[in-house]
Amino acid sequence: MSKQTVLEIMDTTLRDGEQMKNVSYTPEEKLTISKMLLTEVKVDRLEVTSARVSQGEKDSVSKIVAWAQEAHLVDRLEILGFVDKAQSVDWAKAVGIQRINLLTKGSLKHCTEQLHKTPKQHQHDIRDTIEAASTQGIDINVYLEDFSNGIKDSPKYVYEMIDFLLTLPVKRILLPDTLGIFNPFETYEYVSAVVRHYPHVHFEFHPHNDYGLGVANALAAVKAGVRGIHATINGMGERAGNAALDEVVVCLKDFLGIPLNIDETKLHRVSQYVEMFSGQRMAPNKPIYGKNVFTQTAGIHADGDKKGKLYANRLIPERFGRKTEYALGKLSGKANLEMCLRDLGIALAEDEKKVLLSKIIELGDKKEVITTEDLPYLISDIFETPQDLPFKLLRCVITSAYHMHPIAAIKCAYEGREVDGYGHGSGGYDAFMHALKSVLKEFSIQIPQLIDYVVTIPPGGKTDSLVQATISWQIKRHGKTVAVTTRGVNSDQNMAAIDATVKVINLIVSHHHS
Repeated sequence: MSKQTVLEIMDTTLRDGEQMKNVSYTPEEKLTISKMLLTEVKVDRLEVTSARVSQGEKDSVSKIVAWAQEAHLVDRLEILGFVDKAQSVDWAKAVGIQRINLLTKGSLKHCTEQLHKTPKQHQHDIRDTIEAASTQGIDINVYLEDFSNGIKDSPKYVYEMIDFLLTLPVKRILLPDTLGIFNPFETYEYVSAVVRHYPHVHFEFHPHNDYGLGVANALAAVKAGVRGIHATINGMGERAGNAALDEVVVCLKDFLGIPLNIDETKLHRVSQYVEMFSGQRMAPNKPIYGKNVFTQTAGIHADGDKKGKLYANRLIPERFGRKTEYALGKLSGKANLEMCLRDLGIALAEDEKKVLLSKIIELGDKKEVITTEDLPYLISDIFETPQDLPFKLLRCVITSAYHMHPIAAIKCAYEGREVDGYGHGSGGYDAFMHALKSVLKEFSIQIPQLIDYVVTIPPGGKTDSLVQATISWQIKRHGKTVAVTTRGVNSDQNMAAIDATVKVINLIVSHHHS
């Protein structure tokens, strides 16, 4: 592939990615993701569904198409279609889709054992379907399903199938590693052979991640000369999933220097939305967008960063709209602590830093999590300063009843005043937040925006276990929106979340007074 040619990226989060267990998007969620991928991330094409799935899916695609028509992006939408003469074609026409990715058999075994047809019979059916599409003015790309097994076990069948497809009006031929069996060396070998045999054909590669090699195989396929790669946000997909779009994009750019239309600064936002809509959380150590990937834990690493970014690589967090964080625990050193204190604007004497670091390491040995936001409370406790926090929750009552919304009543104190607040909501914590917002407005305190909420108990814990609520917020500091995380621990889940919430309010008002 020429370095001047822009590689096409086809995102299939809403089609192949939705085949992940326990994942299903509402029409509104699909529309939101589609808008973000096409207008912000700027993927070249978007595969939004499979034809003939359900009436609900038909309505969902119709909404996406209606928006895309106004945005002049309909030609970027695609659906998976089947060799069924005019059925998939009619379905696509009804919703306004202009391109079908036709699922054909890319291995002799799939053709004879799943379809129970000869290659000639399968080709005859493919011809009928593509002719029906041409009649309706719909473009066709063709998937050679199980291509990776086919090219290894029945190469004659694969080459004859490609020869046949080239007699028809086919735009692109898509080569899926359907079962994720390729390694990068095989990918390069087999895909190179196909591309050399048909140098003018637009081939694309569709990797799966069964061996954890989806991204590596994508790079190998591009090196072999394909003109497009398929991927999903967060690696969503069946079994071990597909190649993750963010990892594919960054690797192609950094290792192969391949030009892309993708705006990598927008990938983190869509990743968070897919995580939220799908309910499937990313591993914290997932490359690029895992929560921990820009967190330095070892003291020597923090020291090296402080002295000259000695532990940085090309994956700097600012590149993706994030920032480096420094963990506090048993592996922490003085540099970790100083970085965190600097972020909080807290100055301590050297002997105080030593005492504080010793306490952090002691807590880390007990597997307790210490965050930057915990430091003011820990400092107050260690140095026996009065724990006279500016904002106090004096009283809190939450009442839940069967077939009724929970109700919360609270009393808070700030700057010598006490204010009552009342609220109701869909849950106990929601009711508390509505009551708290009324109090914060009375005190003219910034209302933090909740962006993530995680509740955990110890493995094997029972109903009386301590609960840790970890809440991520967006707050304003120095005129900028920043993310902070607070934690609360209590035997009651609502109280744990409320503890974490009171902490973030005190962070806000402490910053205001500093």
